[in-house]
Amino acid sequence: MAHAAKQEFRIKGWHVFAGFVAAFSVIITVNVLMAYKAIHTFPGLETANSYVASQTFDADRKAQLALGWDVTARVERGNLILSIRDPQGNPVNPAIEEAILGRATEAKDDRTPVFAFTGTDLSAPVDLAPGNWNLRLKARAENGTLFQQRIVLHVKG
Repeated sequence: MAHAAKQEFRIKGWHVFAGFVAAFSVIITVNVLMAYKAIHTFPGLETANSYVASQTFDADRKAQLALGWDVTARVERGNLILSIRDPQGNPVNPAIEEAILGRATEAKDDRTPVFAFTGTDLSAPVDLAPGNWNLRLKARAENGTLFQQRIVLHVKG
């Protein structure tokens, strides 16, 4: 019985070129996809001029910390419950200047809850899909201090 001669595989120029094109096609495709996602899901600027905002940051932070507020948020039976307590544990009903509820990664699900004070908490009706949500809150204390905080919510399905 004659043995069939094994033909040795040799890499040729077109093999190298095909590998080069395939590798860079993957890299370029991923880069374009990531750039598209970054641009189309960016929620926007936090502040118009970060340098100007930085000039009063320490004073603003000190004033906010002096309030001593304990702020928590949760979702119960279709309502967003925002609990704000002073250092003695008493409920606080600040003037809500801005409240934006949305996902951390995109702005398309952003909404503005309308809070009503219940005597102990602030409550707003919401219909949220499961997952992580952020409440970006700006509230004004009775003494005029601006309180700003991002509160993370975990909504279970």
